[in-house]
Amino acid sequence: MWSFGFDASTGASIWTFIALLIFFGIVIYVGGHKTVAKMLDARIKAIETELAEAESLRVEAKALLEDYARRRDEAEKEAQSIVDAAREEAFRLTAEAKEALEAMVARREKAVTDKIAQAEAQAIAEVRARSADLAIEAARIVLSKQVATQGDALVNQSIADVSNRLN
Repeated sequence: MWSFGFDASTGASIWTFIALLIFFGIVIYVGGHKTVAKMLDARIKAIETELAEAESLRVEAKALLEDYARRRDEAEKEAQSIVDAAREEAFRLTAEAKEALEAMVARREKAVTDKIAQAEAQAIAEVRARSADLAIEAARIVLSKQVATQGDALVNQSIADVSNRLN
């Protein structure tokens, strides 16, 4: 009777199908499909919002990437200019140091030359002074010997020379 002339398993399947159709009918009558549609629409809206947010984040990330790439390029250019300026400064300082060293060497060389000339002049003066002292001492010794042996004759000759010169 309830199995529609089929075996029990097939009858149960038919009744299950009928119950399902009744359930769907009640759900449609009550407006369940609208609730499901609203839920699906809300989910679609949330997904669209997430996609829009993801797109804006992607655009923002791309802009940040470009900004950082630009900053990196600027930093590299600035670093290169700093390195170039430092290299130029090092060359300039090297040239200045070389010039200063050459000037110092020239000053020292002149000072050494002046000291050598001064030492030579002093040595020559000392030799002359010593020579003069020796000559005076030798003259004194010779004169003292001559005066001792020929003192009277030398005095008489000196007086004669002086009188000849005065007359």
